[in-house]
Amino acid sequence: MTTEQLRRSLELLWGEEPRPARGPRPTLTLDRVVAAATALADREGIDALSMRRVAADLGVGTMSLYRYVPGKAELLALMLDRVSDPVECAAGVAPASAAPAAEISGWRDVLAMVARGTYRMYLRHPWLIQVNWTRPVMGPNSLAGIELFMRGLSGLPLTDQERVSLLITLDGFVTGVARQQVQHAALAGETGMTDEEFWSHQAPVLAKAMESGAYPAMAALSEDAFGLGWDATFEFGLARLLDGVAALIESRSHSTGTRRRAASRRNADPAEYTVKRGRGRVP
Repeated sequence: MTTEQLRRSLELLWGEEPRPARGPRPTLTLDRVVAAATALADREGIDALSMRRVAADLGVGTMSLYRYVPGKAELLALMLDRVSDPVECAAGVAPASAAPAAEISGWRDVLAMVARGTYRMYLRHPWLIQVNWTRPVMGPNSLAGIELFMRGLSGLPLTDQERVSLLITLDGFVTGVARQQVQHAALAGETGMTDEEFWSHQAPVLAKAMESGAYPAMAALSEDAFGLGWDATFEFGLARLLDGVAALIESRSHSTGTRRRAASRRNADPAEYTVKRGRGRVP
């Protein structure tokens, strides 16, 4: 994205919708254009996205779109912010283990909600897997999602750098699982071969390899070892990641509590505290 494209994208994301001063009365809105582009990418993939195709879906001439958005780069920036809407990300049926929205409370529930919402976002819009988001154009929805995440961490014994690192870590986990699921779903169409056919071709070779004794750990796995399913695998990994965050918070809270108790005793009777510490009775 060029500097000019970035400038125009930010204007469209944060400014008022363009209203052409000349020409015929507008028949579209910027929101309709972005919605049509998103629907096209959902149906046919990001490679199918073009100003011409979007115009055709809207039933207008291609040049009509340029009255609302300068080009494909800016259109993509608007699409990314649109699908990042926290309300849309939270839409859909939550996993059985997820707490109802009314019961969301505490940092763990908030982070789990954000992770599940992002996971569903990727599954609803598989083309996102192909987009490089490492340097995003920040719009209202993108910032709202990050704001929600950071609010969930408020009051915890974490540095700002750790909060951002946790955001990146959680997003990396979610993206990784979603990418595998999206790519797996595309394989049947790309190869013309079902999962059953694919593994049946390998079965004789794999059976011989397991019988060779060279792979004892693999050979000892149960028949349903790989049958947990995508959603259950995601929930398992998410729970373990959040367990790790909980352990870090607990260790920080314990250390802080110990220091506060020590300071309280020291301030109450400095002489007695010094003697007891010398005997190893207090921290």
